[in-house]
Amino acid sequence: MRFLSLYMLLALFLSACQPPTTHEEEVQTRGIWLTNVASEAMFSREGIREAVATCKKYGFNTIFVVTWNRGYTLYPSAVMEREFGLKIDPAMAGRDPLQEVIEEAHAQGIRVFAWFEFGFSSSYQEEDGGHLLRKHPEWAAIGPDGKLVSKNGFQWMNAFDPKVQDFILSLLVEVVDKYQVDGIQGDDRLPALPSLAGYDPLTVSLYQKSHDGALPPSDYLDTAWVDWRAQRLNAFMQRLYDTVKAANPHAIISVSPSIYPWSKEQYLQDWPTWVRQGWVDMVCPQVYRYDIDKYRAELAKIVNEQMPRGKLDILAPGILLKVDDYVAPDSLLEQMVAENRKYGIEGEVFFYYEGVKLRPKFFESWAALPKE
Repeated sequence: MRFLSLYMLLALFLSACQPPTTHEEEVQTRGIWLTNVASEAMFSREGIREAVATCKKYGFNTIFVVTWNRGYTLYPSAVMEREFGLKIDPAMAGRDPLQEVIEEAHAQGIRVFAWFEFGFSSSYQEEDGGHLLRKHPEWAAIGPDGKLVSKNGFQWMNAFDPKVQDFILSLLVEVVDKYQVDGIQGDDRLPALPSLAGYDPLTVSLYQKSHDGALPPSDYLDTAWVDWRAQRLNAFMQRLYDTVKAANPHAIISVSPSIYPWSKEQYLQDWPTWVRQGWVDMVCPQVYRYDIDKYRAELAKIVNEQMPRGKLDILAPGILLKVDDYVAPDSLLEQMVAENRKYGIEGEVFFYYEGVKLRPKFFESWAALPKE
């Protein structure tokens, strides 16, 4: 608990006098993800100013700005400096990009969410898990082969380890305590863990205690084994919500998980439970599809099967705008937004900012759509 103690004490002291955010939670989210990968926007104050001006021009009211990526923060972090001797991403040394985004965006009436993109992932394409796991090898997520869990190029910390959980929570608390963010966001890596994981000694011992000494199934996709681990991440989601709200009751808790039930089977993300239990204030599932029929089918499942009745106002589907060389065509973007509106969903979040500049015609029309 050493990561949390200082910030929780300070947060509890300040929570009573923490001013409310400028924007109310019932705002229909029209958002964009702003990254430090395949984009130069965050590498200078002028780049941030230009990005915010572009967002304002096209009617965005929310920016989800990357705050935690590849084992580094994009703000000067006392937690990271104390534990790893690394105050900020070296590429951002001498600056505070998070604060710069907040200042520029709030001046334009745009909300800012601190997006903890990497969540429980420690590194990308680093076989040893990067500097986090070099310092704390005991934090590694372990697969059935006894090795560090690596999936789709990402290496992972053990999300079931209380020390790892405390570390991640300490970063969240640090941000909502220190910065005037409107909220925080986890995605398909927070809270999440590949279902390959769970074969470390700590998790195995916890499983044995509740299963009469039996070892976990060797099949990592065994339904009961997936359920048991997903429930542990559910408990962490509740703890995350309670911890952040204790630090700042006005902070909006947002998640952008993968599509269910794939999210649970592959990454232990049982996010419909998070919504039902009230552990999130906003959900932006990644409905990343390349044709309208597949988008329509996934959205129908989300609306009709996964979102509780009366909670569609907290849903802002994630739309894939750009990835690598792909940029969604105007016609597809128009169809996906129209599909959202059929269900009374008045907002969406686009991945990611660089694509906005490539689709000016669509976003000019999108900006003119009614806001309510």
